[in-house]
Amino acid sequence: MERHFLITLVFSLFIITSCQTQKIDEPPPVEVKTSFSLEVTIPKKPPKNVWEHIIVNSDNKDEIFLDKKTSYFLNSHLRNKKELNDYLNKSYYFIYYVTQELEAANLPVELALIPFIESNYDPFSISPSGAVGLWQFMPKTGRLYNLEKSWWNEDRHDPFRSTHAAIGYFKYLFERFDNDIYLALAAYNAGPTYLERQINKNLRKGLGTDFWSLDLNQQVTNYIPKYIAIREIVFNSEKYGVQLPNIPFESVVKKIEIPGQVEILSLSDYLGIKPELIYKLNAGYTKWASAPKNKSIFYVPIEKTYLLDSPTSPFENVNQINWISHKVSYGDNLWSLATKYDTEVKVIKKINYLDDDLLSVNDTLLIPLSSSSSNNFIPYEMHIVSEGDTLWDIAIKYNIELVELIKINELNPSSILQLGQQLTIGNKNIHRNIDSKKRTILYSVKQGDNLYKISELFDVTVQSIKDLNEVKSNQLMPGQIIKIAIRAF
Repeated sequence: MERHFLITLVFSLFIITSCQTQKIDEPPPVEVKTSFSLEVTIPKKPPKNVWEHIIVNSDNKDEIFLDKKTSYFLNSHLRNKKELNDYLNKSYYFIYYVTQELEAANLPVELALIPFIESNYDPFSISPSGAVGLWQFMPKTGRLYNLEKSWWNEDRHDPFRSTHAAIGYFKYLFERFDNDIYLALAAYNAGPTYLERQINKNLRKGLGTDFWSLDLNQQVTNYIPKYIAIREIVFNSEKYGVQLPNIPFESVVKKIEIPGQVEILSLSDYLGIKPELIYKLNAGYTKWASAPKNKSIFYVPIEKTYLLDSPTSPFENVNQINWISHKVSYGDNLWSLATKYDTEVKVIKKINYLDDDLLSVNDTLLIPLSSSSSNNFIPYEMHIVSEGDTLWDIAIKYNIELVELIKINELNPSSILQLGQQLTIGNKNIHRNIDSKKRTILYSVKQGDNLYKISELFDVTVQSIKDLNEVKSNQLMPGQIIKIAIRAF
């Protein structure tokens, strides 16, 4: 009986266990609807103009206290709003490039306002101390940042190369002065060594080391208020009733490469724009043409570049060689002439049928240049040192003070001049009259030229050409070099 009971119990447990392991059909899963929001990235609205871009991307949008000195410079700008608009519009061809370079270097974009203070955004600007270009580089600082100088080029005048150099210099100054924009700007104006010396003086006295606490010379103490004043006008133009010029936030010029040497006047003729504009955009070229190399870099208005893409462009191939006459003066030799004109001694000898290296004073030599009319543009006077030259003689010749000549060229009074050395004569006399804002061109007369035709070409009077060249006759000879004072663009 007991055994029968156990068998029955085991069998029952087996049946129950089997039922539990069988698959049970479950109802279909219920679809649960969840709500979520899809994030849509709205494209950033492009700025209306370059001013809006500077304001929106400024590192410091806080209201700035305007002290008495800053208010003085601010009100000076606001006295004539038409002049202010023209003043700001001088940056038209360059300020977009400057903002792009600053942002690429992670520097405050409002530094694009500094060339207004330095040069009025004039790439030809030259200070009495010899500082040059948009950013007013001195020769020594320019060399540190690879701004080169040759008979054909002065990179400190080049608005694009000098901007690249200025960015490098500011990068260094911001790192040296702990990213303090006012100290960096003061150092840019007066030099980092001078500024550091003033900071250390205050440290020793237990005084503050911010810009406003430092005992600085008048030029530097005015520099920051000038910057703040122009910044205040741009950032709060509506408040002051100022209409900012419409400068688009896009490039209005394009960098192009042209084979060989290019004469600036020929390029302006082909593009149908004034020579002054080509000179302005390519101010690094200090002569009538680019250097005679395999290729030339030019910046031209973007709407004109299609002409250079045309297969019929005369600049598609390397330009042919042309000539200029050179009157031999005391101290000239074949080596110095070849260096000066960037050619070879053997070429000069071959062209002029010279059997030896001897030159005779007052002889005229033909020197190879480029293909069409020679148009020698010099934004400032240059003297090439010849045998027997002294600083005293050169100062007398150009009617400038000896100390000024030494200062401009960063020389010592006891400096020994080298044959072929280039000396800047400064910004006086006819070659660079800052007050009249004129520039002097040395123009090589072509076959068929006359005074009337040349005056029409450069929009000057016949009498101004005659006065500048101290001539009474209307006769011109092909190859003759004359001076023309053109108006600033």
